Amino acid sequence: MRYSFRLAELVGYAPAPKQRSGLITQIGDATGLDRHHIAGLLKNTRRNISLDPLAAICKYLVEHHGISADRLPGALFAVEAEDFWELLARRRRLELCVGMRRDHPESSADAAWVVASDLVLVGELFNGISTLGSAVQLKQTSDDSKAVATSTALAGSLHVQPEHIKQTLVLAPDNAAKTQVMDRALEVYGEFMKTDRDRALVALGSMKSNPIVELIIASAFHCEPFVSQDRLASARKRSCPFFLRFREHDPHPDSCCGGLKLDQSGTTDAPGIYYELPDGNWDHCSCNEKQDCAFVFYNYFEAGGRLEMALGGYSGRATRSLARSLSSIAKDLWPPVSVNDGLRIGAFIVQFSYSSLQDKQTAILTTESVDSLRVIALHSTTIRSRFPRTKAEAD
Repeated sequence: MRYSFRLAELVGYAPAPKQRSGLITQIGDATGLDRHHIAGLLKNTRRNISLDPLAAICKYLVEHHGISADRLPGALFAVEAEDFWELLARRRRLELCVGMRRDHPESSADAAWVVASDLVLVGELFNGISTLGSAVQLKQTSDDSKAVATSTALAGSLHVQPEHIKQTLVLAPDNAAKTQVMDRALEVYGEFMKTDRDRALVALGSMKSNPIVELIIASAFHCEPFVSQDRLASARKRSCPFFLRFREHDPHPDSCCGGLKLDQSGTTDAPGIYYELPDGNWDHCSCNEKQDCAFVFYNYFEAGGRLEMALGGYSGRATRSLARSLSSIAKDLWPPVSVNDGLRIGAFIVQFSYSSLQDKQTAILTTESVDSLRVIALHSTTIRSRFPRTKAEAD
């Protein structure tokens, strides 16, 4: 069992570049602790704390943040996830967000609809969270005696559930004016960020259908959302280490991680998901009759109890394939690929291969059988290269 130190959650701290809140100085003045020590506690990167500093932190929380003394020091510690499903299930608040469409922008909201493939994914997420992925397949143990012990231990963990589950709708980028789409997305994202309890925001679909996906990825990589990076001189300058190359008939929203060109060279004609390799070159997973792909991305600020996740398929077919495969690939989506400055980041591309084709009219009802799949974890160096080293003074 692993624990995290939740000082950041109790004081409302979140690491942000070029932002000086003065919080570290305030804590230092009140406790006498070194600012580097405090920064490590706020980001959960310091792995030990002695009783005297702990007492000083507790006194500070009582006097400056109104935390009841009888909650301390217990409120400073939280049990942390040890697998993908537990990462979601341990959040107190869980918000699932999908994109909404209307036949015509002026149509009544009562006539709005959500893509069926996204709902299949919603259902599989609820199933995995409620059962912890069938108790993570009993930890895939084959030893009978160990299986009994594991089953007994995991039976208790199945009671780990969010206290509050919320579903949110946003406007799909091709279904309303850009300002409407952005305003609604920023409203939803802003409300989530203001929530002061241990929480998760999960956006389903790609930025082609769900602008919250754009906000989550832009926030993680500190770039401007809804602004295309297609005209960069080199793909190595991209803020995000993966890129959705839209098809000609797709919606083409301005995006920090999607578009028609990986860079000005314009050599990325094949639709699909491109991802950066450790040497700076880019590879890609195709979308055609025999292949398709999806992505899973999460950004978890452990010390603040804040999880942001985006997952979806390049196409509706890929979204359904991802949904049907989640229970089997969850083990490949953990641990995170990068732990940096208190942030745990998971970034994965899932490639599907199909040996037979179904009728397009009935495929949505049954989901095409996946002949094979592979989960590609982005390399930690491609993630860390996008995070400048921060100093304790930048609080």
